[in-house]
Amino acid sequence: MGHKVHPYGFRLGVSRTWTAKWYADKDYTDLLKEDISIRLLVTRRLANASVSGIEIERGINHVTVTIHTAKPGIVIGKGGASVDQLREDLEKRFGNRVRISIQESKQPELDAQLVAENIASQIERRISYKRAMKQAILRTMRSGAKSVRIYCGGRLRGAEMARREW
Repeated sequence: MGHKVHPYGFRLGVSRTWTAKWYADKDYTDLLKEDISIRLLVTRRLANASVSGIEIERGINHVTVTIHTAKPGIVIGKGGASVDQLREDLEKRFGNRVRISIQESKQPELDAQLVAENIASQIERRISYKRAMKQAILRTMRSGAKSVRIYCGGRLRGAEMARREW
């Protein structure tokens, strides 16, 4: 068996930064669990907003949550109502003062997470997986990517045997 290295861990500190920026001596596990539950809550709440990443930064008495999204209008809501509701829920649940900042991804076709979610949603809507993959490759390469690697696995086209296509 080959030993697979996680792509983020392989690039940390070189071409990619950490998604959580904080330091803790004693309460490390509690803060880590809190980070995980913050990410879970935000991704569930904003499932249809094309969220590609969530960065968490901790200060002495506040938490800054940066949400990277392709659709900032959905995240913000009418007059900032959804953001305020999300902030209140996070403050109620975790006790700290929470700041939420929203970053728009200018080119969602170049974001791997968003491309994968787009292909998955197309497959859920019964579009052919080959067609979805080819369209995604075409859009990504037109956007200026140097290369693309897409991999779909499972019971493709409802087949009995699961397989991989890339």
